[in-house]
Amino acid sequence: MNAADDVFERAARDPGHAAFARKIDGTWQTVTSREFAEQVAGLAAGLIAAGIKPGDRVGVMSGTSYAWVLCDLAILTAGAVTVPVYETSSAAQVAWVLADSGATAVFTGDEHCRAIVEQANVSSVGRVWPMDPGTLDRLGAEGASVPGEAVRQRRLAVTPDSLATVVYTSGTTGRPKGCLLSHGNLAGEVGAVAVADGISDQVLTERASLLLFLPLAHILARVVQFAAIHNGALTAHTSDVKNIAAELETFRPSLVLAVPRVFEKLHNAAARKAAKARSAGLFRVAEETAIAYSRALEHGRPGPWSRIVHRLFDRLVYAKLRAAMGGRVTFAVSGGAPLSPRLAHFLRGAGVNILEGYGLTETTAGVTLNLPASQRIGTVGRPLPGWDVRIAADGEVLVRGPGVFGGYRRDERSTREAFDEDGWLRTGDLGRLDDGYLTISGRKKDLIVTATGKNVAPARFEDRLRGHWLIEECMLVGDRRPYVGALVTLDPNGFADWKQDHRKPASATVADLRHDRDLVATVQSAVDEINQTVSHAEAVKRFEIVPARFDVSEELTPTQKVRREYVLAKYADDVAALYAAES
Repeated sequence: MNAADDVFERAARDPGHAAFARKIDGTWQTVTSREFAEQVAGLAAGLIAAGIKPGDRVGVMSGTSYAWVLCDLAILTAGAVTVPVYETSSAAQVAWVLADSGATAVFTGDEHCRAIVEQANVSSVGRVWPMDPGTLDRLGAEGASVPGEAVRQRRLAVTPDSLATVVYTSGTTGRPKGCLLSHGNLAGEVGAVAVADGISDQVLTERASLLLFLPLAHILARVVQFAAIHNGALTAHTSDVKNIAAELETFRPSLVLAVPRVFEKLHNAAARKAAKARSAGLFRVAEETAIAYSRALEHGRPGPWSRIVHRLFDRLVYAKLRAAMGGRVTFAVSGGAPLSPRLAHFLRGAGVNILEGYGLTETTAGVTLNLPASQRIGTVGRPLPGWDVRIAADGEVLVRGPGVFGGYRRDERSTREAFDEDGWLRTGDLGRLDDGYLTISGRKKDLIVTATGKNVAPARFEDRLRGHWLIEECMLVGDRRPYVGALVTLDPNGFADWKQDHRKPASATVADLRHDRDLVATVQSAVDEINQTVSHAEAVKRFEIVPARFDVSEELTPTQKVRREYVLAKYADDVAALYAAES
């Protein structure tokens, strides 16, 4: 069993099927299943000719692209091991990942990535290949001397237990750990997704189209890509997140995969646009209508009046929102972090069915998933086929299933600690099960215990506040403090609109205005609204607007998770200001 087998089986079964779309000279051009299989086999032959042996680790550092997938599957076909590296990584981070994994070669996506790899200067890395078409073609040509049967035998020699990839955790605390994932893990996860009710006949069909823009260094994006190949869905890629709206408009996917922050930005952009057009009130009513309509779906069927009002707002508001996603999106998969139930209801009510799931790098992505016919918004769904979930006495979520990893590379202690005495994987997340549906309340290590002994899981409040059009990021603090406080960053577009609406200088920065009475009042209003929906212990008593956005190279991981310890250290003065009146 090789995780790349689906490439060749799909090519043999349906060689002319459009498997990928590549943007060349501004237009999307398709790549058939046969063409892709030939390119994968050719590049695998080039790797063999270059001396890559079974089990060798080969890094891939690039943005999300067709070439990323091609290199990944060629590495697996050659019996080697893929080591994904986030393109946003620093030289020190790259040096750690490549050295710890023992990588002998690296594919790099652009000059920046190549320069970072060279700066990392890892002794084990003997070859660095740019991922431009010319280099990949030359590498493939050098493999012409390798018989096709030799490539095939390399692929078939792989077993389910063979190591396929070393994926490094995003590292919210400490150094990233290398998760050892086998071909059996990858194939088992793809198989579980494929047989889940409604996926193959509604979501990932041969008529479906998927635009991938999450980093392929993230295991979720990679597994979804493999599942798309398995099911025959058309896939396109982009790493140009700033122009994602234009890519959605031209490719017009039926399925989008994203982390919650992408959906939050989509909602906030629509709210800002409505405010600029002096139709903020209309948008709020449309939003509440969509939420009520979605909630009614969970209890049967919306009433006649609800359906009439919903159709009206569909023409006025919801259709425009769907148009911003290309106009054809019917399903969206959300993962990587909790999605606000209110936002999920709004999107479903607006015609975009959100399938929220849950998983870790250590589980090869998905463990649970909300499915088309069995959704319960606010949860992350039921276990996928082959997976089991239970809750420990302290509330920690424990799992077992086909995607559970083989351990951390060169870290036996952490590997032992990852499992309980019965062999269940400790996820580090807190949650509960209700009728088989899993609800995640937060990370164990993120739990805030106030000075009064109250336990506060910060995710719920943070998710809600990030849904406000002015807020980009929020991090709650308060461990061993008398109350909960918050550090807040502002959305740059929302801040620009706010300055215009409040007649503030256009050149003023967040640092200039973060203590401005009007700005503080606007944020306070958003905080007060959420405070009404949480317990007294969870309510935010004070907040500080920090002067700069959180950045992927510092405060955020590549998957947009907040590095809490780093933020606490960097903004120690702001945290102290939250509690100055108490000292």
